[in-house]
Amino acid sequence: MNILSIALLLSSSAFLFYGINCLLSQKMKEEFTRFGLGKQRMLTGYLQLLGAFGLIVGYFFSPILIFVASTGLTLLMLSGFAVRIKIKDSILESLPSLIFALINLYISINYYYLMAA
Repeated sequence: MNILSIALLLSSSAFLFYGINCLLSQKMKEEFTRFGLGKQRMLTGYLQLLGAFGLIVGYFFSPILIFVASTGLTLLMLSGFAVRIKIKDSILESLPSLIFALINLYISINYYYLMAA
């Protein structure tokens, strides 16, 4: 298993978990209220699940789907990182969103070059 496959597995697993939690968890509901994004929680959860499924389905059927899903997740996590910085969360609290943005950026760039070859 290469690094790109590990990144895909890590990202898709994490976004399945966090997407479900975003939709169902009371703690996530409270967090989104704290972020000032209470109305965007459901949309965020669905986008996370859509991205996770895009990575999984794309792995088996369509590199372009992986590219689109990973690019979307990159933008979603960069937005999450910006929100965390805006509300003055610590770097440690903000770091997971930045790390997942970078993981998905890595996936996106690699699949862009794979499709271009």
